[in-house]
Amino acid sequence: MPKLNSPLEGIRVIDLGRHQAGPRCAQVLARLGAEVIKIERLGGEETRYHAPWVQKQSAYWVQYNSGKKSVSMDLRKESGKEVLRELIKKSDVLVQNFRPGTIAKMGFSYDVLKDLNPRIVMVNVSAYGQFGPYTKQIGFDPIGQVMSGIAMVTGHEGMPPIRAGVPIIDRITALHSAIGTLAALRERDISGEGQAIDTCLADTGYSLTEIPVTAYHGVGTEPTRGEGDEKSAPSGMYECADGNWILISAGDQHHWGRVCRALGRPEWEDDDRFNTRHGRGENRQVINDRVNELLEELEMKEAIQLFTDNDVVAAAVNTIPMAAEDPHPWERRAMVEVDDWLAGSIAVSGDFWHFSRTPAVVGTTPKVGEHNKEVIMDLLDYSESDYKQLIQDEVIADYDLYDSIPGAYRN
Repeated sequence: MPKLNSPLEGIRVIDLGRHQAGPRCAQVLARLGAEVIKIERLGGEETRYHAPWVQKQSAYWVQYNSGKKSVSMDLRKESGKEVLRELIKKSDVLVQNFRPGTIAKMGFSYDVLKDLNPRIVMVNVSAYGQFGPYTKQIGFDPIGQVMSGIAMVTGHEGMPPIRAGVPIIDRITALHSAIGTLAALRERDISGEGQAIDTCLADTGYSLTEIPVTAYHGVGTEPTRGEGDEKSAPSGMYECADGNWILISAGDQHHWGRVCRALGRPEWEDDDRFNTRHGRGENRQVINDRVNELLEELEMKEAIQLFTDNDVVAAAVNTIPMAAEDPHPWERRAMVEVDDWLAGSIAVSGDFWHFSRTPAVVGTTPKVGEHNKEVIMDLLDYSESDYKQLIQDEVIADYDLYDSIPGAYRN
């Protein structure tokens, strides 16, 4: 049996994505070993020039596009469209996240794609989906958080709506899209045919509030903000003597004896006030007072050690600097430092799977149009004269805008 060096070795992906959800889907496939060819506009996709910066490299851009090849091409021109048509014939997957209807206006609907290549898998990522009541509306990550109710179950009663500080909807939509792609490729192995996939940010939001939505839909139960921390104890974030915070999560029944020992209250294990989850919720103030009393004397690391020694879930509530300095992501290779043509080296998201035989592939970030010639001449067999004509007609280019974009980092 032939063996692969990576799980998706031999799979070619065209990435027409912009911003986050689409490009991140394609990057996941790149990490799994697929050859991902990013088609970006002349001068480079706009998020190449988004802050924050590491030297002159965008920390935003690299997290969605490291490990890809770059073809910088004007798809508004017919000769650019023809290059894409030829590339579709030789590819397995196309990822795009334009507004629904845009890709069809460009001349690349799924019907067109499958005529060019019946085996291709088309991944359509959007705000509200290719069908549904809001399909014509545009949107970004926050719409998934607010539409599904996430912003109104986060925080505590009386607070204004709160959205997550990171793009959770984009990231999970990208994973939904990548999982769907893998399933479609597997089905293609049997049927010999590709298919179209439709994922969206709004659906992802509902995948995160499915429990409270189900409860309300079934019997009209409305959640109370912050109730996860309030219905049992100890559960939540607590301040330590050094001003840092820890998370304690020990609401389940089998944790209670361990909690009693950690709190120095072994007699509470047989106290009728605390012998059920409901009872601990009703008497949470007593428990939380003891937790706070104890933590007034302990720094964060000491507190974590105490609860860990008693087999109680406890973890640091890290700031970003603390998270960046934690050894976990570096030892586990969730973050990896790679060479970078602008920054010298830069940290990018890494290996989240740790396959035992076929490791993930963590690549570097391409220059604008770095792979124009490789893709168009070597892969698509364009002649040198035809390639030069594309350059002359300003269909392809390899220039960038790092020195001219307002707000870009300057040495």
